[in-house]
Amino acid sequence: MRILVRALSVACIVATPAIAAKSTFKLESPTIKPGAMLTDAQVFNGFGCDGKNVSPALQWSGAPAGTKSFAVTLYDPDAPTGSGWWHWVVFNIPAGTTSLAEGAGSPDGGKLPPGAAQGKTDFGSPGFGGACPPKGDKPHRYIFTVFALKTDKIDAPADASPAMVGSMIRTNAVSSATLTAKYGRK
Repeated sequence: MRILVRALSVACIVATPAIAAKSTFKLESPTIKPGAMLTDAQVFNGFGCDGKNVSPALQWSGAPAGTKSFAVTLYDPDAPTGSGWWHWVVFNIPAGTTSLAEGAGSPDGGKLPPGAAQGKTDFGSPGFGGACPPKGDKPHRYIFTVFALKTDKIDAPADASPAMVGSMIRTNAVSSATLTAKYGRK
């Protein structure tokens, strides 16, 4: 029995992959703090919600060498759809960019860096779509993710679904960093 236990212990050590060094790629916001509740500024204006629908300021650092562009998404995995809810999809952000200004997610994209594009959200149009969970749900998680990409351009059609653009982003991602906030309605 001892020989079997020892053999299993050695097998587990050999079969366990090495833990990768912790990435220095990180995403932060002067507007929202990790785990905190979103304010009315980041709440959708429509679908029964009456927020200001303003995207928060985001900043990132420590992207891997060789990053050719960035993408930013906002996703609610707790939406009662069976597939979550895409609130924001921005891609083709130039490699030299390290932040997005508050309000960069306006429908016209006027505050986005040159060349950046916004895909459609699950609200049906491009631009930031703030939090708007159903009344009475426990607070939903809103996951902001910045992706470092190995390509300088994602060629997504203008009418592409957020899931399609998300797939293109993930296919080209070399690293990512997240920031999660919450929001609920009584």
